[in-house]
Amino acid sequence: MAKITKEMALQYHTMGKPGKIEVVPTKPYSTQTDLSLAYSPGVAEPCLEIEKNPLDAYKYTAKGNLVAVISNGTAVLGLGNIGTLAGKPVMEGKGLLFKIYAGVDVFDIEIDETDPDKFIEAVKAIAPTFGGINLEDIKAPECFEIERRLKEELDIPVMHDDQHGTAIISSAGLINALEVAGKKIEDVKIVVNGAGASAVSCTKLYVSLGARLENIVMLDSKGVISTERTDLNEQKRYFATSRTDIHTLEEAIKDADVFLGLSRGNVLTQDMVRSMAPSPIVFALANPVPEISYEDAMASRPDVLMATGRSDYPNQINNVIGFPYIFRGALDTQSRAINEEMKLAAVHAIAALAKQAVPDVVNETYHVNNLTFGPKYFIPKPVDPRLITDVSIAVAKAAIESGVARHIIEDWDAYRQHLKELMGYESKLTRQLRDAARQEPQRVVFAEGIHPTMLKAAVEAKAEGICQPILLGNDERIEKLAKELELSLDGIEVVNLRHDREADRRERYARILSDKRAREGYTFEEANDKMFERNYFGMMMVETGDADAFITGLYTKYSNTIKVAKEVIGIRPGYSHFGAMHIVNSKKGTFFLADTLINRHPDREAIIDIARLSVDTLRFFNHEPVMAMISYSNFGTDTTGSPVEMHKAVEYLQKNYPDLPIDGEMQVKFAINDKLRDQKYPFSKLYGKEVNTLIFPNLSSANAGYQLLQAMNADNMEIIGPIQMGLNKPIHFTDHESSVRDIVNITAVAAIEAIVAKKMKQQ
Repeated sequence: MAKITKEMALQYHTMGKPGKIEVVPTKPYSTQTDLSLAYSPGVAEPCLEIEKNPLDAYKYTAKGNLVAVISNGTAVLGLGNIGTLAGKPVMEGKGLLFKIYAGVDVFDIEIDETDPDKFIEAVKAIAPTFGGINLEDIKAPECFEIERRLKEELDIPVMHDDQHGTAIISSAGLINALEVAGKKIEDVKIVVNGAGASAVSCTKLYVSLGARLENIVMLDSKGVISTERTDLNEQKRYFATSRTDIHTLEEAIKDADVFLGLSRGNVLTQDMVRSMAPSPIVFALANPVPEISYEDAMASRPDVLMATGRSDYPNQINNVIGFPYIFRGALDTQSRAINEEMKLAAVHAIAALAKQAVPDVVNETYHVNNLTFGPKYFIPKPVDPRLITDVSIAVAKAAIESGVARHIIEDWDAYRQHLKELMGYESKLTRQLRDAARQEPQRVVFAEGIHPTMLKAAVEAKAEGICQPILLGNDERIEKLAKELELSLDGIEVVNLRHDREADRRERYARILSDKRAREGYTFEEANDKMFERNYFGMMMVETGDADAFITGLYTKYSNTIKVAKEVIGIRPGYSHFGAMHIVNSKKGTFFLADTLINRHPDREAIIDIARLSVDTLRFFNHEPVMAMISYSNFGTDTTGSPVEMHKAVEYLQKNYPDLPIDGEMQVKFAINDKLRDQKYPFSKLYGKEVNTLIFPNLSSANAGYQLLQAMNADNMEIIGPIQMGLNKPIHFTDHESSVRDIVNITAVAAIEAIVAKKMKQQ
């Protein structure tokens, strides 16, 4: 992890627009009608409906997805009482985390008031705007009273995250760490160093989970909190121990099972850790310097189970694992509160998630291959995409079961899917593809079985029921890799194409290929040599019916793979070319881009074939094509070069396929903006239509176009592809940058194509 400098931090906050969040319209606003609906006179109608039924605010306004992050700046991070305005960057940052992790919108509100009564009144006055309130960075003990009263007096969820966020995440970590250590929570001795809002809330939640008060010792800056002391507030008195033999941290921690630090850096020594019970659990959560460094704790004894608040060490206790999803579940049920049942539901959901197989995206982010439940991984990582579903659903169910929900979710599968789509983790199209492939799983060959990404994709595709995978490669190396990655090969066939036991099959394939290409100079001996290459062998498996589809490309150059595909599989009758397409799912809609892979400098005939193939491909995906032929010129304004080829291709297609909505050549802005196009070029065959298919004049523009979109990483945008168009069999290509998810999506496409081909053959 890069060291964060003052210069880096200030530059980050000033680049572009100052700050980290902005307001973005969610409704159309480009026409006078749009504006009349958005404001006067149209806005009066929802106002009147809300007047009749206040709960309709959830229906007609952003209330149901809007949280206020509210602070008075009295306890900002580790900076202390720096004031409301100085704390604003933190509140904006909290808003950013709400948005990127759970799709929750935030207004940050800094209230310049330290008097609890006046602060409470200010929050109550603005509360109708919001679906929930996240209190932030308010010092103890005032924060306890502020949260308690607001929860009592408001009918929307209120949570002071500094108290409950750390409590929820550390409780999940504690449950799992105790399991790893082989201990029970009701038996362990717990030492808590720190007695602020977070420490008090953490310890109370541990008690809710079964920890015994008599087994807990809490310390503040003056030492052990005991019944002998007369300087304790209400919260501290609750944890006062009757023991009189301990006064310092060194005395308290001897033989303890658990240390929770929410205090200051470097107060826990190696000798103190050595004095703890076997398999000690150390949660050193002071930030940025923990109570004991990870290195010192691990060096003190090998059996320590360690967590910190830092992202550069294992087991980070990070509030972002909890608060976005807790509010997500509360908002989606229109809850009146966040209660203990909901917090405990979050604890158990987070704990359970750490025991599941880790998604590839998590391993890739942290540059590891084998995160598994154990001493170095008992808390989920913040980037785990399953948090949005598992935690939000658990919280929503608890809200309904405990009676604080005003909206009852009945279809939990649909809600899970909604959450995935909300965060762009899955689109309707990819879900439909995978669902369709599951109906009749096909035999799909994965060319590079020894590649970790392809191996993971094959295992995931098998687990999801998308296909019956066949891995090509050295079986011993594949088994070794699978063991290293902790992947199961159960139900997955491995074919070592170079092994002697495949000699007969290689010879059979070579005979078929040489006979097929005899008039093109192929000899049997030459074909037999080629069968030692995975692309030739794998494609021949599909050609002969030994498999149904083939996935390749992680190691091989496109040009080589394309040559093999033409030789072995061949181009579909009626065409002289084949191509590839990428599908872009965006907020603006679904777009199909071609040809993004195969034809470098297509002439008019190739462009016509690409357009015709695109029509078939769109209909394969249940879309009717509306096609724009892309160029740098518009409708004949340039009479040389590629615009001419596009222009003449349009003429041919319009003449021979008069019902096909296609036109051009045109610039991308006119293809995408139908209002602009209709205004400037009302004669176009696309008048009044929204284009969904872009045919590019050459490979450079098509490939650059989809890669530009991919690099921009727009919100909720997903790119699927490349999808092969025009070969006789389902042969599909990936590239060396393809993720596991990319390959699984392509596998689903290939499987469906195989299903369709079989059904057409039966007709």
